[in-house]
Amino acid sequence: MINKRLLIKNLLAHNDENSFYDKKRQLNLHTREGKAKFLKHICALSNSNPANNSYIVVGVEDQDNEIVGDDFFDDSRIQNLVNAYLENPPKIQYENVPFPNLPKHKVVGLVTIKPKKNTSFFKKGIHTIPVNSVFIRIGSNTTPTTEKVERNNQNTTTVTDIENNARNNIKYTLDSVFDFINFRHKDMAPKYHVFKELFIICWAGIPKRVHHKTYLSRVDIELINEQVKLFYSAQDVVTIGFDENSFTITEYVPLGLNDKTSYYPLEKQTIYFYENGYYKIESEMLFEPPKFNKKMLFHIYNANIALLKKLEKGMELTEREYRDLENLPSTFMICYLNGFEEAKDKLINAKQLLKPHTAVYSLFKEALRVLRKMKYNTKNED
Repeated sequence: MINKRLLIKNLLAHNDENSFYDKKRQLNLHTREGKAKFLKHICALSNSNPANNSYIVVGVEDQDNEIVGDDFFDDSRIQNLVNAYLENPPKIQYENVPFPNLPKHKVVGLVTIKPKKNTSFFKKGIHTIPVNSVFIRIGSNTTPTTEKVERNNQNTTTVTDIENNARNNIKYTLDSVFDFINFRHKDMAPKYHVFKELFIICWAGIPKRVHHKTYLSRVDIELINEQVKLFYSAQDVVTIGFDENSFTITEYVPLGLNDKTSYYPLEKQTIYFYENGYYKIESEMLFEPPKFNKKMLFHIYNANIALLKKLEKGMELTEREYRDLENLPSTFMICYLNGFEEAKDKLINAKQLLKPHTAVYSLFKEALRVLRKMKYNTKNED
């Protein structure tokens, strides 16, 4: 079993970016340009590594390899984005890896691109990348090519050695359990459970009772063996259940108007564990958007736009307007879910205006995270 934190350290220590791994300060999948860049690197790394895994490390400064981290990114359906644009798409996995020196809300992202035989190419154009484009890696550069891609195993031995050096051991496992329970979450009633005498999951959260049901907020859940954060949110609430074979996380979204908030089930994620040391994660989208009065939403939508215009002009907000600003990410999301198609773009474009307002910006990121999960739940992504 590979310790993903060790794997990232070994990748960064091995060399600079090369033909089997790339590093990024952050991913931007909110725009077509950001999606195009991501897909280009996936295509190139896959084509250049037909016999071994290749990797993208997210949350690292390009110049000096400083680990600065990035926001938790839980889009398991990011595979749908790759499938939508690439012919012969590789299987990819995005994992969130905590590091001791980072704030608890920051992680390093690890994209694993599985090996495959056939050449990947763009079956659909995006941004400036035309249809039928093919990319490869030459050293640290992602390069378009019109030549037939040569399939070789040049990186297999090197990558295998790096992965073998990142194998977990009992010391790393115990240290991580003690760190989670005794230091990072000692005031949040941390718990752990062992599955199949091999897998350890730790979790912590603050219980909150709503309508005779107990939820956990500010939740942190980790699969200790692989140093992978399964769930983190400073805002949303979840319920947790487990038996001897599985661990289930059900995430809820708080939505409402005029201080009347209800919790709507968003997604259920279940981790199944097997005797042979294998596990798999299955996700099921549960969300059904609540319906609200269109006349009231029209008023809220226009009020939100007026608030953004005041911010754009540098005008001061009243105490009531600032309360409305705190609700803006949630109410824009409600408007979008009720047929106001432009509300999502209005929210995305407000990023720089909201960034100076720390609490509001946190809610902004949470709203976009939920909207992304809904979008990637579809089989095709535009």
